[in-house]
Amino acid sequence: MSSAGYSAGSNGGPVPVGTGKVEGAKGRPGPAGTGGDGDTGRSGRLADRIFRYCAYGAGILILILLAAVTLFLVIRALPAFTGDPRVRHETILSLSGGRAGGFWQYVGPLVFGTVLIAGLALLMAFPVAVGIALFISHYAPARLSTALSYVVDLLAAIPSVVYGLWGALTLVPGITGFWKWVSRHLGWIPLFAGPVAAPARSVATVSVVLAVMILPIITSVTRDIFVQTPRLQEEAALALGATKWEMIRLAVIPFGRSGIISASMLGLGRALGETMAVLMILSPGFSYSLRLLRPSTSQTIAANIASQFPEADGPGVATLIATGLVLFVITFIVNYTARRITGKVGAK
Repeated sequence: MSSAGYSAGSNGGPVPVGTGKVEGAKGRPGPAGTGGDGDTGRSGRLADRIFRYCAYGAGILILILLAAVTLFLVIRALPAFTGDPRVRHETILSLSGGRAGGFWQYVGPLVFGTVLIAGLALLMAFPVAVGIALFISHYAPARLSTALSYVVDLLAAIPSVVYGLWGALTLVPGITGFWKWVSRHLGWIPLFAGPVAAPARSVATVSVVLAVMILPIITSVTRDIFVQTPRLQEEAALALGATKWEMIRLAVIPFGRSGIISASMLGLGRALGETMAVLMILSPGFSYSLRLLRPSTSQTIAANIASQFPEADGPGVATLIATGLVLFVITFIVNYTARRITGKVGAK
């Protein structure tokens, strides 16, 4: 007698058991253990491999682009460090108007002005951006929240030259009187000591323009983080008797802290590299000065490159590219620091 057993089939008849075949998903026999889905499994694995290769390629591509930019800056900036000392000295004298004789004497005030203006812009934009993001995500009615979100995203897409035109043609004439009032009442603070620039093409004015420029960027990213706060955490805080502000302080802000830091560093990066708005508004200077309202005290690296490049010769171009390399390093340090801070905050 055969050792193969029999069991009841779907139609009541005997079906051999252990014959090596199973009934497919649609009643068709298929290979054992596949359930008739062999083709689907193979296509899924192929799509997974293709996606993995594309992801690897994208990651490698961005590293190659970063390495190419770094290599370009280093190669083109080498003459500013290794060329004829006399030529380098004359080039620095020409670019600085006789106020610096060496490269680091030349780039130092530019670094100071860049960090000062970008830092002031971030200091003004950050609290306002967080407040707007909280209003859009937790306080505004649904229709108003949607409309404000569209407006914020639209402002983030406006070119910097438009902000520069607005600042040069509207803000500079309109804010001069306010800066005079600030200097008259708060002039005992060194930051606001006079004389006030008239028109107000000063560090304070250009910082306001940059703050308005980076405000939509920080707001947009922060809003997207806040709306992702788990609903259960918010409801749990409210159920324990917390007010809405306490719920935001205990649930929303801790959840989005790393995203808030990333958004602020993104805005700071744009402010550090901004060119046209600064070039159109700021009266350039070449000093280490914290007098925000005075004219001709500071200049940024990006605006200096844009203003000096058209008339620069070979050594001058190399020197300007070397200052661009310094700005590249500053931006890298800012992003690296932000990543470290975000990682530590996210680990808590």
